[in-house]
Amino acid sequence: MATVSFSSPPSFAGDNSGALTSATILRFPPNFVRQLSTKARRNCSNIGVAQIVAAAWSDRPAVPSHCGGGSRARGVSSHAAAASAAASAAAAAEVGAIPNAKLAQPSALALAERALLGSDASLAVHAGERLGRRIATDAITTPVVNTSAYWFSSSQELIDFKEGRHASFEYGRYGNPTTEALEKKMSALEKAESTVFVASGMYASVAMLSTLVPAGGHIVTTTDLYRKTRIYMETELPKRGIKMTVIRPADMDALQEALDNNNVSLFFTETPTNPFLRCIDIELVSKMCHSKGALLCIDSTFASPINQKALTLGADIVVHSATKYIAGHNDVIGGCISGRDELVSKVRIYHHVVGGVLNPNASYLILRGMKTLHLRVQCQNNTALRMAQFLEEHPKIARVYYPGLPSHPEHHIAKSQMTGFGGVVSFEVNGDFDSTRKFIDSVKIPYHAPSFGGCESIIDQPAIMSYWDSKEQRDIYGIKDNLIRFSVGVEDFEDLKNDIGQALDKI
Repeated sequence: MATVSFSSPPSFAGDNSGALTSATILRFPPNFVRQLSTKARRNCSNIGVAQIVAAAWSDRPAVPSHCGGGSRARGVSSHAAAASAAASAAAAAEVGAIPNAKLAQPSALALAERALLGSDASLAVHAGERLGRRIATDAITTPVVNTSAYWFSSSQELIDFKEGRHASFEYGRYGNPTTEALEKKMSALEKAESTVFVASGMYASVAMLSTLVPAGGHIVTTTDLYRKTRIYMETELPKRGIKMTVIRPADMDALQEALDNNNVSLFFTETPTNPFLRCIDIELVSKMCHSKGALLCIDSTFASPINQKALTLGADIVVHSATKYIAGHNDVIGGCISGRDELVSKVRIYHHVVGGVLNPNASYLILRGMKTLHLRVQCQNNTALRMAQFLEEHPKIARVYYPGLPSHPEHHIAKSQMTGFGGVVSFEVNGDFDSTRKFIDSVKIPYHAPSFGGCESIIDQPAIMSYWDSKEQRDIYGIKDNLIRFSVGVEDFEDLKNDIGQALDKI
């Protein structure tokens, strides 16, 4: 028999066996089952109506805590406390593989979750859902809560909600249980205090910049950058009196000069960058920025949280286009901002005012995609590295850009702060614009499309796909006519290699 309820995030108490128990299920008046059934039909589109009609509530009293001080609903038992300590040690050991890494300070619930889920693989599958989702249901998957608003049983309950004594939601733009589960999962993987999911990766960058860079402020960014982010910075930020310094990736002297000569609010950079996969020393630049009172925001889309945890290296904020590796199936658009709660809360407030809300159905698709994130990224890491090695030795390839290759200018940085090098390989063929286009048109397996990070391989010629409208911009940012960006999917390496090989044979 199914049980469905909206509940506060659970805490854990131990029984005599020492196991973690489930969230408290409160006793409700007899007519509440009917009320819930109506509400659940409206809100939980992927829970069967028959299950909801059959919903029943336990008459059992809450099991008292066997450990000092707190009830099941509010307290954390000694088992959870021990789990927290174990989680701290495990997390420290995990991050210790990267020199001088630092840990954020997660909540007791997050620590208990990490004690149970000791690896990225388990976190990708269960974080935000197995122990802590707002909806208590017998369904294994988190339900899609399709609603624009949430109702309150009385004015007093609404007042309690407004004053923080009642856990719920108010309006769909301000929060959603499905999206909340997704945000918890991302926070666990990034080791962040808080995460907010939004409608796209581009909007994530816009919301972050609009919130954390004051009018009249100054930002620093890099030449190698997603073009639409650069366009936003060049055209929209000046309207708020914000100035910008652009440096080449890994040019630490230029960064230091910008910090010394300007009142810099924030340094925004991708690492690896798009499309040349340059890598920035996150620990070093975080120290440089913080010494001058500037924030550091890392766009980690090309890495994913499986390969790189920028917050543990000193970054203040991490943004992702969740469209790419996070969702991983080329079927949904979304973005997210993770970091210290102090900063993410400011972005969340801006987001609640402006909009850009992630639809709960999109949240569900991203949640589902994240359950295989570790498997997909590990596969793509392996295939991309082998592909980069194959291409670097091919006589018809002029140059390969991939941080996993010793020939890459920041290979040493990538090795020190990444556990894998990602699934995108950029390279230049030996040929002109037309021969490069012929190569692209000759491949059979990869799709000729924008985007990256999905299960299907995707290939494109940036001179056409991203910069067709501006040869001047191509020249400024080094986008040659023969440049290719290749996002490997989860297909078999030999099949991809043979396909790329036959296409190269035709030029």
